[in-house]
Amino acid sequence: MAQWLRFQHQEKSGFGQVLGDNISVYAGDLFNQPTATGETFKLTDVTIDIPCTPSKMVAMVDNFHALVTKLEHAVPAEPLYFLKGNNSFLATEQTIQTPKSYSGKVVYEGELGIVIGKDCYEANETEASNAIFGYTCVNDVTAIEILNRDPGYAQWTRSKSFNTFGVFGPYITTDVDPSKLHIKTILNDQERQNYPIADMIFPPTKLVSLISQDIPLHAGDIIACGTSVGVGSMKPGSKVSIIIEGVGRLDNRFE
Repeated sequence: MAQWLRFQHQEKSGFGQVLGDNISVYAGDLFNQPTATGETFKLTDVTIDIPCTPSKMVAMVDNFHALVTKLEHAVPAEPLYFLKGNNSFLATEQTIQTPKSYSGKVVYEGELGIVIGKDCYEANETEASNAIFGYTCVNDVTAIEILNRDPGYAQWTRSKSFNTFGVFGPYITTDVDPSKLHIKTILNDQERQNYPIADMIFPPTKLVSLISQDIPLHAGDIIACGTSVGVGSMKPGSKVSIIIEGVGRLDNRFE
C-alpha cells in the first residue's frame, strides 16, 4: 500500500508519498513511474492540495442497495451518473462555501472515489481493473433543494457543481481491497454515515468498465461511487469528515 498526495510548500507545488509523518518527494508523472528525489518534508510543513487534477469527476446515483431500498427506487440495470464541474474541486482542510445564489440546505455525501491511472475506453473488467490506480475519499456536496425544484428537469449539474462542492483527498491510496472498506461521515463529532462498500450495486471494477463504454477515462479522473443512507444537511460553522480507514480522512469546514 502507498499513499500519494500533492502539496504546496513555500509557494511551490509538488507531490510525493506519505511515510509516517513525512513526505518523500517525487518527480515526473504520478501515474507513469515517478522517481524519488531524495528530498523529504514534514506533513506539518506543507499545505495539502487535491491529490490529482481530474479532467472530470463522474459521480454515481443509486449505487448502494441500502439507499435504493430506503428511497423505494428500483435497482438500476446500468450505472446512473452525472459529472461535477471541474470548478468545484476542493482539498482537505479547505472551506466548503454556501453559494451566494442559493439559500437552501447544503448536504454532505461521504463516498469512495476511484482514481484512474491510465487511459481507459471500452474496457473489459480486466482492463478496467488494471486502469485503477487507487482510491480516495470524496464529499459529494449538494445544494439539495435545487435538485428537484423544477418538476420538468432534475438539476444534477447545477446542484452538484458550485465552487467547493467537489471535495476529495487527502491521499490516493493504492493496493487496497475496496470490498473490505467502510465509509464513515462525521458531522460535528457525531457519526452520521457508516456503511460498507460491499453493499455497492456496481463495484469499482465493473463500474469503471461500464462507464468506459460511454466515455473515455483518463489518468487522474475520479469516479465518485455514490453514497448510502445517512445523508444530511450542514449548518454554517459545521465540521465534516469523511473517513475511510485504510484510505484516508477528509476534513473540511462548512460556511
